[in-house]
Amino acid sequence: MREQFHDQLRQVFIDLAGICRQVETAVARATQALMSGDAAIAEQVISADIEIDRAREHVEDSAFELLSLQQPVAGDLRTVVAALRMVSELERMGDLSVHVAKIARLRVPAIAVPEPARPTMSRMGLVAEDMVRRVADIITSRDVEAAIALGRDDEEMDQLRRTSFAELLADDWSAGVEAAIDIALLGRYYERIADHAVSVANRVVFVVTGEHPSAVG
Repeated sequence: MREQFHDQLRQVFIDLAGICRQVETAVARATQALMSGDAAIAEQVISADIEIDRAREHVEDSAFELLSLQQPVAGDLRTVVAALRMVSELERMGDLSVHVAKIARLRVPAIAVPEPARPTMSRMGLVAEDMVRRVADIITSRDVEAAIALGRDDEEMDQLRRTSFAELLADDWSAGVEAAIDIALLGRYYERIADHAVSVANRVVFVVTGEHPSAVG
């Protein structure tokens, strides 16, 4: 019975990593749509979000089944509860990618990101995508050191967010109020994707060690 339980639990984490890969694709495509003004790519991100939602429901069903039928305790209970929290955060990352895609779609045929902001916003998209990719690997490997390193590396996204604000508040900003609002929202969306990625990585640390990253690192 316990062997079956741990097989099912391993499958939950395989499914979590799969969702993370879907989110990685969503982030990449949303950024592509944003920087190119491609409405078709934006629509792909928006329509594919239902698959992430369904995958989340599947993980939740599996986790609740483990809780109700297996009645895990101690470390096993910690792992199941962490999985439920992780899948919620992964779904939110997918939703944030949809928000990015919707801004891209809203401004078609124009491109939402004006030229002065393009380098910073493009980099934010790449950093967010990289962090999601690394989280998928962390979920699969349960690599504590990699998880702690991800938290430390989040500083680049924070710095990019500050740079983005400085750009749109600069005296020479000429793209207008509408574009400034878009950039402010987009910066927040990418920053939140990164924050959720760090949170998921931190939960992996807690699953493996029973301690929060601050205590381990």
